[in-house]
Amino acid sequence: MSLTIAFSFNISMFLFLNSQCAYSDVYSYNPGVKIMERISSVSHTRTNMRNVREDWGDPTRRPEQSHSGPGTAARVGGASVSRGNPSQTQKRRLEGVLKKYTNLLQGWQNRYFVLDPDLGQLQYFINEQSKNQKPRGSLPLIGSSVASSDEFPFMFTVYASNGELFRLRACDMREQQVWMTQLQLSARRHSDSSAKVMSQAEGQQKNLQQSIESLPGGGPLSSLDPDLLLLKATSVAALSCLGECLSILQHRVSQAARSISTHTQGLDAENMAGWPGPTPASEDPLKNGGVTDWTSSTSNKPPSSPTHGNKELKRSQQCFSTEAVDPSEESTDTEDNEEEDLGVLDEQRSIILHLLSQLKLGMDLTRVVLPTFILEKRSLLEMYANFMAHPDMFLAITAGVTAEERIVRFVEYYLTAFHEGRKGAVAKKPYNPILGESFLCSWDVPRDRVRPLRTTASSSARHAPSPAPADPDDRYRLRFVAEQLSHHPPVSAFYCECRERRMCVNTHVWTKSKFLGMSVGVTMVGEGVLHLLEHDERYVFTLPCAYARSILTVPWVELGGKVSICCAKSGYSAAVTFHTKPFYGGKVHRVTAEVKHNSTSTIVCKAQGEWNGTLEFTYSSGETKVIDASKLPVIRKRIRPLEKQGQYESRRLWRHVTAALRAGDIDAATEHKRELEDRQRSEEKKRTSSSAPWRPKHFIKEGEGWVYHNPLWKTNC
Repeated sequence: MSLTIAFSFNISMFLFLNSQCAYSDVYSYNPGVKIMERISSVSHTRTNMRNVREDWGDPTRRPEQSHSGPGTAARVGGASVSRGNPSQTQKRRLEGVLKKYTNLLQGWQNRYFVLDPDLGQLQYFINEQSKNQKPRGSLPLIGSSVASSDEFPFMFTVYASNGELFRLRACDMREQQVWMTQLQLSARRHSDSSAKVMSQAEGQQKNLQQSIESLPGGGPLSSLDPDLLLLKATSVAALSCLGECLSILQHRVSQAARSISTHTQGLDAENMAGWPGPTPASEDPLKNGGVTDWTSSTSNKPPSSPTHGNKELKRSQQCFSTEAVDPSEESTDTEDNEEEDLGVLDEQRSIILHLLSQLKLGMDLTRVVLPTFILEKRSLLEMYANFMAHPDMFLAITAGVTAEERIVRFVEYYLTAFHEGRKGAVAKKPYNPILGESFLCSWDVPRDRVRPLRTTASSSARHAPSPAPADPDDRYRLRFVAEQLSHHPPVSAFYCECRERRMCVNTHVWTKSKFLGMSVGVTMVGEGVLHLLEHDERYVFTLPCAYARSILTVPWVELGGKVSICCAKSGYSAAVTFHTKPFYGGKVHRVTAEVKHNSTSTIVCKAQGEWNGTLEFTYSSGETKVIDASKLPVIRKRIRPLEKQGQYESRRLWRHVTAALRAGDIDAATEHKRELEDRQRSEEKKRTSSSAPWRPKHFIKEGEGWVYHNPLWKTNC
């Protein structure tokens, strides 16, 4: 094996990515240099490096430009075409004068354009005399598209993959056709060459992987050598970044193609707002808890009065679940939920490297047993409960006077829920719940804590009587239940309700995790539905993805992706974007949101900031508000002690693993975790042999989703 090929692969990847990409986390360490030092005595090094340069091309060399000799330039209208080698018909250098639309004030102006087929760029200058100077502007042609326009005679538009465009006009139809043809050929050639580079990279990476795996298991240079394993993981991550870059280019090309008709409708089209529109509200029945017969029995009921709080509280205790949970048995949770950052030690790094050597890019990690030292001291089901750590903000949603105010309050609650639920950005993983595992808890929320978060401008709110001082013992009770419904695929569901406020939320989630090279991505597939029975409103929402970055150095977690919140009845929707950190510059944990009234396209609220820090909200009234998610008071949940919990409740089920992790005994934690997994496999075999299907205890299947078996919208309690 020639490890010089491996080193050259890393160098080629690095040079290509620096020229094409804007995001990756793979450059924190390059083991190629260390490996080259260790194998400097390997024979045929120069021959191998020469062969690699022949395969990949010297990245420091630029292709030679074809220079036209006398008599080889043909003039078509105002364009000069340098033919060069007749066999290279796709590499014509084209230059000449075109009219370019500048702006509304200056309109169309003559500019001297040069199409450089080797650079893959369309450049323009003030005039022909200045073409040896720095160009006034340029467009990259890789992934670009060209389209004619009927706005003006002989007009065409060049759309670049970076979102920029040139509006141009030729002097006649023949010149227009020449420019459009050569631009399209150049764009196609450079796009095809990128795909070819990707194909070559995949082949080289595969050869590298096979070469490393073919080494003996022992000796001075083995297949388990830490530097080789790290080189293998780095090459996988580099290849992943290449594919991501090409995917982004292709996406932008398709976006540009779709927007051609929009851009050609008017000269001001390029100034349109860039916010992505939220998913349109739908009147179709919901997949998650969509029931059509509950409105007649619930929508006409008056809201509960604080004076009847004790009666409502007792009634909610009786109606919540067939498995009655006596509130007197619950006590305020006193466990320390803090988690330390996961700093990777040398012995831990070896375990991770060995694990990475067995993984392939895009591999599903659902069935992969991960090392115990990366685990949090809580189950995934309890993590979902911790998203409700601010129940006062949750209960305040239904108190909104108008539909606009209610969805704004929901967005405020939604954006502040992730800090406590995700424990900031600590890169640890909660326990994978076993089949049938459940987590039950509740919150007692003082009524005086449930108040509007901002002053409303509605007249009804201004003239509403001031509420009487609340009794400190008068509280709302919020109950929560979560259950693991499937192991493969891993599907969980949770339900939370407050009967006094006549509101509940039902959510089902399928967690899909994938290996991304130097990071791990977790997609939360599914949806939740918030029911506000007092207003006959249902808010459908989705969840963001999570990414564990830099898993070989100091791991950290970020959220990413676009989620939506929409209410079909009110016509309001919200588009929320969790921004991943770009490779160069930028902030971490950024989130932006926009609340819109769909029928009028009116923006009623915008938000920006960090989901685990400061969030700034701007409302349609001009009012602004800042919320620091890290400083919001947390209302602790109430939970039964271990001895009174069921056998499959999370805290009791994982108690030995949690105790070992607290004591720092990783070996004992691993052994207890293995015992739970073995028991789950044994029970699954028994069910298979007896043909007895698994039946969840708290949730039932409805359509494509899962719904709590006794939801608030189906009962008259």
